[in-house]
Formats: sequence, C-alpha cells, structure tokens
Amino acid sequence: MKPELLAPAGGWSQLRAAVRFGADAVYLACDKFGMRARADNFSLDDISAVVAYAHEQGVKVHVTLNTLMDSRDMQELPAYLEALDDAGADAFIIGDLGAFSLAKKHAPRVDIHVSTQASVMNAEAARMWHDLGAARVVCAREMSVADIADMHAQVPSDLEIEAFVHGAMCVAYSGRCLLSSVMTGRTANKGACAQSCRWSYALVEEQRPGEFFEIEEDTRGTFILNAQDLNMVSHLDDLVAAGVDSLKIEGRNKQAFYVATVVGAYRSVIDGGDPAIAEQELLTISHRPYSTGFYYGRAEQTPERDGYVKECLHVATVEDCEEVGDGRWRVTALCHNRFAHGDVLGVVSPHMQPIDVTVGPIRWLAPADGGKPFVERPSMTLSEARTQSVEESVDVANRSKERYVFEVDAKIAPGDYLRKRIQDGS
Repeated sequence: MKPELLAPAGGWSQLRAAVRFGADAVYLACDKFGMRARADNFSLDDISAVVAYAHEQGVKVHVTLNTLMDSRDMQELPAYLEALDDAGADAFIIGDLGAFSLAKKHAPRVDIHVSTQASVMNAEAARMWHDLGAARVVCAREMSVADIADMHAQVPSDLEIEAFVHGAMCVAYSGRCLLSSVMTGRTANKGACAQSCRWSYALVEEQRPGEFFEIEEDTRGTFILNAQDLNMVSHLDDLVAAGVDSLKIEGRNKQAFYVATVVGAYRSVIDGGDPAIAEQELLTISHRPYSTGFYYGRAEQTPERDGYVKECLHVATVEDCEEVGDGRWRVTALCHNRFAHGDVLGVVSPHMQPIDVTVGPIRWLAPADGGKPFVERPSMTLSEARTQSVEESVDVANRSKERYVFEVDAKIAPGDYLRKRIQDGS
C-alpha cells in the first residue's frame, strides 16, 4: 500500500490546495492549542464544514492539540474535544499526557496521534503510548532512517508511524524552544514562535562590551542557529521501507501556492513519478537551502546567512477559464504579484507536469461604481465582481488581490496557480 501523504492546512485556501493537489489527509488547528498561532487557522464553528468538505474528497482531517498544556487549558479542553468529536475529526495530534487522557474520555471516537513534541525516539516509548490507546506516533525529528526501522520492528503492527518529509526544521530538540519566550515574550510552546533562531548573532567578550567578534565572515554577524529546510522527496522509498505509514509536510504558516506545489511534487513521486522532476519543482517555491535533516546523519545549518531562495514567484490564481476560439482561452485570475502582457507564465496544475502560457492583452476588472477597490470587499464572489465592474485595458497586472482578465494559448483550470520565473532565483 502507498503511504499516506499528510499536508498542512493553515486556512481555507491551503486546505483546498492540499485536497486538490493530492493529499490523503490534512492537519490543521482551530483557534486554540495549535503550534502555529500565526496561521489563519479555523474557528471551532468552521470545523464541521471543514470535515465535510475534506471527507467528500476522501481526505481525512487531523486536528492539532499539541501545545504545552497548563491548568487553564485542561479546564477548556473537554468542551473543545467534544465539539471536535461531534464535527467528525478523524484524529487529534497530542503531545501532553493530560490532554491525551481527556481526549480518551471526551472524544472516544477520534484516533489519537502522538505529536513530535512528545519526542518518541524508541520502541519502548512507542509501545507505552500504544498501550495507552494511541493509534499513531509521530517520530521525533532527530531520528535517522535506521532508527525508525529499528523502532518499527519492535512495535505492534497496528501502531502507525508518521514522519516529516519536507519543510522548516527547528533548531531546538523536537521544537521545544525557550529562545522566543526569553527574547520576545512570545512562547513557541504555545504556538507563537518569533523564530529567534533565524536572527543574526555576533560574539561579545565580557571584558570588551560593545566590541563584536564575527564568528563567520559576514558583516551582519552569524546565523549560527539557522537550520536548513528538510527535503526527502528523493528518499521516500527508504522511509517506506523503514516502516513509515504517513509522510508529513510541514508548513501551516505557508500560502496555498506553496502547499499546492509541495503536495503535487510528493504526490507525483508516491504515484511513481520521477523524483528528479519533483526536485526541480521544489526549487520553484520559497525555501531555505535543502538537506535531509537527521535521516542520514547530523542535520546541516546555514550559518552564513538567513533568507529564502526560489526560482519562481506566484503571480496569480486562476478563477475561471473559457474558450474563445482559435486555440485561445480567456482567463480570469486573482493577482498576487506583478505580471505583464507578453510574460511567459508557468501553470501549476494537479496531476500533470507544468506547462507555459503567454499572457495576452490584460484588462483589469475595475469597480463600475468608482468606489473602493474590490480588494477591500473580500467576500465578493467572481460573479458579483463581473456584474459590478468594467474592464479597463492595462499593460501590467499589479493590484494584489484584484481580478484581471487576459487570453492565453492553452486551457487551464480554476484553482491552478500561475508563476513567473525570477531572473536571479532569489
């Protein structure tokens, strides 16, 4: 059997992208108890609709309840758990024993997956969680492929194993970091990490206050804690052979274009596609230098700099495409970044290799009433925008979150993403 592909869903747009581009399951959070407080997340009232949408597509929903829990959290959890159970959530991702206990009592129909926050690194720990009722353990990120294989050989056959395959790596052990809390007052263990590990640091000798000593040859200091991003798309067979049942993509703070690209790349390899092509796709999105984390040895860092690299920029999301004849198609798209008449754009579409299209003359859907831009009317649907707008010819689409119409030389689908190659790749 193929492994489960588990994708992040930080909000509705990311959820739709994950489902459309081939995720078997998504993980997400409501407004509390999730380790990504800066993501859009979902209200508790949203979850029934979220689960219904995902289940209609054959996709499972895992809800994160993986922050460190205090006594106030314990008081709020029972009602929260019952609401998630009623909504039909498939699994909880939990790292706290108290939360685990309450979940068994108040949401008995929901599977419990032990979070990477619990640092499961050996078979004895995995068996203990299984004895308590866990259906799955998420491997600590510090485990190697060999470590996972050894654990898998010693645990019950019905205990599933989940492992991260892509995304940002935390410098702290299993993500339990105090830097952000000490330096900014924002605690990572409650989901509000300020990413202090990504900042520039310099060395000061106590007898020479104010005199900085560079650790690396960079005038800004050094990024001594800056972990590289994980990328295992060329090594999925090793993880599956080691006993991994679920391949997890990090990124609940990422946008839908990122989720779609990464999910599509991993889906293609799981389904038998060429990893080399997937590797090229993963270079197009914003990322730090890639590595294989701890899976084959010590994880690597990039101490000389922070910042992202990418080959392409997401410029628009397709909302409609209709044939106009002579091999031409009229596209209506929501603009995210600047593109112009004559630009060659790549089309990112699920279950197919990217194609290029050339942008024809561009028209902006401007408010017919001369009032505030549509970007300030976020609830407006495409059909409403069409009836309340006039088309104005422009050379460049440069109004973010506004709609533009243009012709291209190939059929593309609503929900596809348009990207533009960046000259210097950074």
